[in-house]
Amino acid sequence: MAESGTFSFAQAADATLVIRLSGSWSLKSGLSSVDEVERRLASAPRPLRVSFDSRGLKGWDSSVLTFLAKVTELCRQHRITTDQSGLPSGIRRLLDLAEAVPERAGARQETAEQALLERIGDATLATAGSALEMLAFLGEMTVAFFKLLRMRARYRASDLVLLIQECGAEALPIVTLISFLVGVILAFVGAVQLEKFGGQIYVADMVAIAMMRDMGAMMTAIIMAGRTGAAFAAEIGTMKVTQEIDALRASGFSPMEFLVLPRVIGLTLMMPLLCLYSDFIGLLGGAAIGVGMLDLSWTTYYHETVKAITLTQIFGGVFKSTVYGLLVSLSGCLRGLQCGESSSAVGDAATSAVVTGIVAIVVACGIFSVVFYVLGI
Repeated sequence: MAESGTFSFAQAADATLVIRLSGSWSLKSGLSSVDEVERRLASAPRPLRVSFDSRGLKGWDSSVLTFLAKVTELCRQHRITTDQSGLPSGIRRLLDLAEAVPERAGARQETAEQALLERIGDATLATAGSALEMLAFLGEMTVAFFKLLRMRARYRASDLVLLIQECGAEALPIVTLISFLVGVILAFVGAVQLEKFGGQIYVADMVAIAMMRDMGAMMTAIIMAGRTGAAFAAEIGTMKVTQEIDALRASGFSPMEFLVLPRVIGLTLMMPLLCLYSDFIGLLGGAAIGVGMLDLSWTTYYHETVKAITLTQIFGGVFKSTVYGLLVSLSGCLRGLQCGESSSAVGDAATSAVVTGIVAIVVACGIFSVVFYVLGI
């Protein structure tokens, strides 16, 4: 194994400090500190010249260049001349190249700690700017919707059909899995508590009401926020990075009509159907626990479920899912249009779309709960 890179000092008779390099210099061994060199240059008697002896150097990479560049800079600060004739020709050429291209002024950004009020002001301005962008987006979306009602919106029908397929049929597997598991969990948690009082039969009521009123619509919306909302943001963000959106504008097409409107329509139309499907699968999950764990018959569980469900609950869940679908699609498209110009910004936009969509769903669910309670629904 080669000896790691080291350096030592020797004093020549003509007030020259010789720095002897030995061993194999590699970045894997870390960068050598120049503190010892600085102390030697500042100590008395101070040398008038610094030279190098590289006869013991076995191998080197950029670590030795970094060390020598720092030593040269120290000598320049102490007004000491340097003699690089003792270095290999390759190192001398690289050092000359480094000195020939000086560091650009301001290349290293100095980061000063901001005051508290300044940070609060910046955060407030950023929030206000984001709110204005959101309002502008909603305004443009409203204009595009009215153009759709007047049959003047410009988008491809084939894109809308494809988006309906992606938001509907292709989402069934994940909706099936999650909805079934949610029904199983609700039934199991309820069974553990109700079994203490001999009320196992009411597990069917609990699962039916929970799935129809809230859980079916909310779980489907959260699934679509992570699956479809992120996909919308990534697709539109990628188009922005590759300047396809600029090309659409240059061709006379509105990105709001051509890209956003079909996605909003597709997801908003499919969410009620996915919600009804999720409700049904959740009821099957609850029935699996009721029949398999509580020894209820399928007929008993079915009649108890039918007795607990009302049309108001079903339509209330469907209405919620429609609003959730609108919120998820708008969140995904908004974050996609706000995407930066780099490839990493696409991932950030997708993440932001998921977070924004889920937050909007939870806030809307809370508002619906209060409104439905006031209306007695």
